[in-house]
Amino acid sequence: MTPDRFDRAMVIGVGLNAAFVAVELGFGFFSGSLALIADAGHNASDVVGLLLAWGASVLARRPPSQRFTFGLRRATIYAAFANAVLLLAACGAIFWEAVRRFSEPAPVMGLTMVVVAAIGVVINTATALLFMRGSQSDANIRGAFLHMAADAAVSVGVVVAGGAIMMTGLAWIDPVVSIVIMAVIVWGTWDLFTESIGLAMDAVPRRIDVEKLTSSLAGIAGVSEVHDLHVWSTSTSEVILTAHLVVPAGDAQAALAEARTLLAEQFTIHHVTLQIEAEQAADTCPQRSDSTL
Repeated sequence: MTPDRFDRAMVIGVGLNAAFVAVELGFGFFSGSLALIADAGHNASDVVGLLLAWGASVLARRPPSQRFTFGLRRATIYAAFANAVLLLAACGAIFWEAVRRFSEPAPVMGLTMVVVAAIGVVINTATALLFMRGSQSDANIRGAFLHMAADAAVSVGVVVAGGAIMMTGLAWIDPVVSIVIMAVIVWGTWDLFTESIGLAMDAVPRRIDVEKLTSSLAGIAGVSEVHDLHVWSTSTSEVILTAHLVVPAGDAQAALAEARTLLAEQFTIHHVTLQIEAEQAADTCPQRSDSTL
């Protein structure tokens, strides 16, 4: 997803959801529904989540400086982690409220709440679709997508549970549906949570197969060894690689050029720092003994 497209999606998503929060608050006060007012607060937190992802994206585009030589790209990693934590915290609140309602059933939801929740399904689904394509390759965008998808699921649950309760009068339907929705959201969010932690700890990005990458570099004509290889992310979409290539004989510059081309075309790694070493230099390389792959 290009920055311009991402910005347009954010303008639409934040605008729609902020307007829905205002509508939900209005109907909540009008109908006296505490549930609607509480859900408006939950949706407001999702607007904050969108703004968090958007702000991180804007920061990531700032050019490097003498103090921040990589720029502020890691802001997207921390935003993805924060969004995952917010979603998991919301799931905890849903579970707690659901358990409480088993012993203290809430009043049967009225038609107003069901209608407003149905509007929420449309708005949240439409917003989630704006981020669907970018969510496959960027954890920061996936955080925004999951926020909206989770809200859409919650709204669907409100509509289903509200309609069922109005027809049957069975109050336990509400907490049961809430727990099911919570479990689905946790299942979808856990992957984002673990990935963002890995990115923050400079783990190898999931899409990179280190063994395949190492063997590909070692297979370049003239390269006899690859060591001190490091692969990590400076943002949720950009990967950096550094390595030492031992070229005992032949054209070292040709090997270097081929390595850069290989990394760009096969692994989509464009920020590369490669050190070429002769056999004698490799023998005394301080990184060789600990990091030979």
